[in-house]
Amino acid sequence: MAGAVNGVEAAQAQGGAAAAGEAAIRHRTVEANGIAMHVAESGPEDGPAVLFLHGFPELWYSWRHQMAHLAARGYRCVAPDLRGYGGTEAPADVASYTAFHVVGDAVALLDALGIGKVFVVGHDWGAIIAWYLCLFRPDRVTALVNTSVAFMRHVFIRAGAAAVKTTDYFNQAYGPTYYICRFQEPGVAEKEFAPAHARHLMTRILSDRFSERAAGKEPKDGGDDADVALPPWLTEADIDYFAAAFEKTGFTGAINYYRNMDRNWELAAPWADAKVTVPTKFIVGDGDLTYHYAGIQDYLHKGGLKADVPLLEELVVVPGAGHFIQQERAQEVSDHIHDFITKF
Repeated sequence: MAGAVNGVEAAQAQGGAAAAGEAAIRHRTVEANGIAMHVAESGPEDGPAVLFLHGFPELWYSWRHQMAHLAARGYRCVAPDLRGYGGTEAPADVASYTAFHVVGDAVALLDALGIGKVFVVGHDWGAIIAWYLCLFRPDRVTALVNTSVAFMRHVFIRAGAAAVKTTDYFNQAYGPTYYICRFQEPGVAEKEFAPAHARHLMTRILSDRFSERAAGKEPKDGGDDADVALPPWLTEADIDYFAAAFEKTGFTGAINYYRNMDRNWELAAPWADAKVTVPTKFIVGDGDLTYHYAGIQDYLHKGGLKADVPLLEELVVVPGAGHFIQQERAQEVSDHIHDFITKF
């Protein structure tokens, strides 16, 4: 059953519309794939649809700039909080956060909203989900703009006799203190990512002070992050929005995505040799830690990504840009998205 729409379409008191700029944001709750999903929308409902998929630890709000830009140009923008995040339901079972569940949420959401095919835009974990969506259901995707995380077959899919389990790969490459490895044991990451520290965490992470070795230690002596100067693309109101959400929900749902990386890898084995067969544009900052994974630059620039994604049309490396590229370089990324999807 695809799901049903429960209409709550006035802009939320949380401040979404004002913070998102020119485009009025409509909020609603949609029953999809067995969970209640919070969805933010902007733009005309009869316009070409764009589905935005956010990353860790973020919300629909990360796409506020792109939603304003595209809505003003006639596109229907749809940005859910993914399962476990924000206003969307967070199942208790760790195994309920596989890529299959989250792709199922996306397809059911489209069905509930009466949308057949969409442009998909992903970032970070949202990019991973977008790659899986394009593998599993290319019939629902007109074109893809993915950011930050490239298609990495050996990480996403069990393929070949020499395949190494995802967490084993990261452990061998970066050691047991690497955040993906640390996140595997229930309770360990939750101590770092306590809801009471949400404001501190979001300030540090979004200000690019996230370390894969020590993501979220409590501020010394109860510090309030007064020493952290926000980058010019981030405001106190932005921090307020993210912090309020994670103070309420905690981070466990978000962290559970990492705890399903091995399960995703195993379950995706039927797609071991499959290609991503939708028109694609990939954008990454040269300061993003994902652009410095072992071997990734050769893979991107010497034909590896093109082999896995035959309809890759553009590969954009943004000089000086970091991980949260759609917020840090909002106008540039918005223009890149619009320039690409107008071709279709």
